[in-house]
Amino acid sequence: MTDAKYATAPTEPPPSYETAKQPPPPPSRLPLPLHLPLINSLRDRRVVLASASPRRKQLLAQIGLTKLEIKPSTLPENLPKSLAPFEYVLQTATQKAMHVYSSELNNTELGEPAVVLAADTVVVSLSGQVLEKPRSEADHIAMLKMLRNSGYHRVYTAVVAMSPLASARHPGYATESTVEETTVRFGRDISDEMLLAYVRTREGADKAGGYAIQGIGAILVERIEGSWDNVVGLPLRATLGLIEKVLSQSEEELDDESAGDEDE
Repeated sequence: MTDAKYATAPTEPPPSYETAKQPPPPPSRLPLPLHLPLINSLRDRRVVLASASPRRKQLLAQIGLTKLEIKPSTLPENLPKSLAPFEYVLQTATQKAMHVYSSELNNTELGEPAVVLAADTVVVSLSGQVLEKPRSEADHIAMLKMLRNSGYHRVYTAVVAMSPLASARHPGYATESTVEETTVRFGRDISDEMLLAYVRTREGADKAGGYAIQGIGAILVERIEGSWDNVVGLPLRATLGLIEKVLSQSEEELDDESAGDEDE
C-alpha cells in the first residue's frame, strides 16, 4: 500500500544532457539591494558581464547589480590544459575581459562601459586534472565517483575587472584581477546509489566537475575550505574589491587632470 504522504516516483527517464544545458528559471524573488556607495555609483552606468553564466548574473544581482549587460566573449577557450590551474583560469578570464572590453569601448550607441567583468572557473582533481562538463551519464557518474574516492578537490575562479581611463595614456584602461581557491571535500560515505540519483537530476550536467554546490549537489559535499560563492562561479567579496580598485584608478586620474588644468 502506498503511503499517501509520498508522491509516486516518476517513471519517465531523466532529461538528456542537451536539455539540461538550458538556463534555469529566474528566482521568484530577489533580495533587497545593498545601499553601498560603490553599488549606488554603478546603478545608472554600464556594467558589462563578459559571461553567459546565469549563476554569475544571479550572484551580482543579489548585491544590487541588476542592470547588467550580458556580453559573453566569443573567443575559443583553447589554452593548453598543461598550464597550472591558477594560470589557466587567469589567462582565460583575462582574454574574455580584453575581448569584450575592446568590442564595447567604441560603442557609439551606449557609450563606453564603466566596468567590464569576466570570470573563469575550473574544478581540479586531487591528481591535478582539470575537469570539464560531463559528456554523458556514464562520464558524469565516473567523474563524481572519482571526486568522492579522492577525498577532496579544488575549485579555482579567476575574476578580471577593467575600466577605461580618462586620458589616452597607455594602455588607456585600468585592470585588476584575482584568483580564488576553494577546497571541497565530498563525503566518503556517499553511496553509488546516491551518485546515480543525483546524476539523473541533470542538475550538474552543464557544470564543470558535474555538481552544483548551490543546489541539490550540496548533499555530496562534506565541507569546504574557502569561499562558497567561488565554487558557484564568482567570489563576490573579491569581485567588489576589484571593481572598487579599477574605479578608484579612473577617478584618481580625473582628479589629477583637473588639478593639472587648474595649474595652467
